Amino acid sequence: MTFETLHNDMVAAMKARDKARKAVISNLIADVKKAAIDAGTREDIGEALVDQVILKSKKTAKEQLDSCPDERVDLKAEYQYNYDVICEYAPKMMSEDEIRQFLAGNFAEVLASKNKGQIMKAVMPALKGKADGKAISAVVAELCK
Repeated sequence: MTFETLHNDMVAAMKARDKARKAVISNLIADVKKAAIDAGTREDIGEALVDQVILKSKKTAKEQLDSCPDERVDLKAEYQYNYDVICEYAPKMMSEDEIRQFLAGNFAEVLASKNKGQIMKAVMPALKGKADGKAISAVVAELCK
């Protein structure tokens, strides 16, 4: 996801007078800008940084949704809407089958050791932002048996 796409979608939401969507996208843009300033890349915001911030926002939104009490229907609906909008921008994650194929093709020699810690240490940098850490861990644990 590019920063320009986020910005253009925010402008489109403003033109459509969709305040809720505009607010969610605006928060994403603010988070991306803050992360860019922290990383020292304020002028040139890369897709990797945008994706990283969106994934973090998605995780936060999911935690809000999960921790919201069921009797607060209005708040739960707002959190669900925020989560759904963020999911539209989040990069597609690899499935467990795709992770298994990737590991078999690229990390066969490490998998042969059956050492979960060593495998995770080698695999995580390659799959960061492409697959969920819990899914990777589950696949690696299955392969180490």
